[in-house]
Amino acid sequence: FRNQDVAGAAVELGDIDWRKFPDGFPDLFVNDAYGVRDRHVAFLASFHSPEVIFEQISIIYSLPKMFVASFTLILPFFPTGTSERVEREGEIATAVTLARILSNIPPSRGGPCSTLIFDIHALQERFYFGDNILPCFESGIPLLLNRLAMCEDADNIVIAYPDEGARKRFHVFFKGMEEVVCTKVRDGGKRLVKLKEGEPAGRHVVIVDDLVQSGGTLIECQKLLSKLGALKVSAYVTHGVFPGNSWKRFTASSGAGGQGFTKFFLTDSCPQTAKAVDGIEPFEILSLARPIAEALHV
Repeated sequence: FRNQDVAGAAVELGDIDWRKFPDGFPDLFVNDAYGVRDRHVAFLASFHSPEVIFEQISIIYSLPKMFVASFTLILPFFPTGTSERVEREGEIATAVTLARILSNIPPSRGGPCSTLIFDIHALQERFYFGDNILPCFESGIPLLLNRLAMCEDADNIVIAYPDEGARKRFHVFFKGMEEVVCTKVRDGGKRLVKLKEGEPAGRHVVIVDDLVQSGGTLIECQKLLSKLGALKVSAYVTHGVFPGNSWKRFTASSGAGGQGFTKFFLTDSCPQTAKAVDGIEPFEILSLARPIAEALHV
């Protein structure tokens, strides 16, 4: 183990060998397995692609059986959260599938596995988990609030939501702050972003959502808000998924229509994205290290 300082809290980082057999299946080894006995163990997972889930689940299922005092799974991004509903027969709600997989993590000496998840797409997904796991749902919004308080124009910031769902999800965090709500409407075969309520004119508008994929909706919201007189438009998402490096749409040199953002805040819940955009404008990474450490009480 190597002693590390995580957000000011001393923790020990374990070492796992992530190898593969010639046929491509995982060849895994937890170093110093005896050293974790009677210890409080946490595993920081990243299910950023389907290919890595099996090998990580193999470790997650094994650690509680190593006679550990307690086991906590830290899964900052629950990747199948947007697939939580079935609207027509034949669709598969993979959010339920992943919740079932996690619900079967073996208990440790201390009891069921605790799981820490940030800004799951829909809060009702907590009911997808079984009784053999203790999910704890946290949010990255407090990080955003702290960062916005440091802005020179903090007293001129208004919070915006790209749709009514985002407003319902995050409104509770922004008590006392003015808000703008956008909505999507159909115009023939097109879906247009319109202003539903609020006044963006003359304000620094910060669009808030739980995650971003291609970024198309954010770009349309930014164009609308700027057209309506917003002085600045920034964005925040907890999870910057950005498949196919779609984050590049927001860089100054892309010419892809996403250059109107003053700042684009996101956490490091998707580590591949955080590494890719580090130091590139308009992106700014808000680290989850502190809230994770606090949730672990270390």
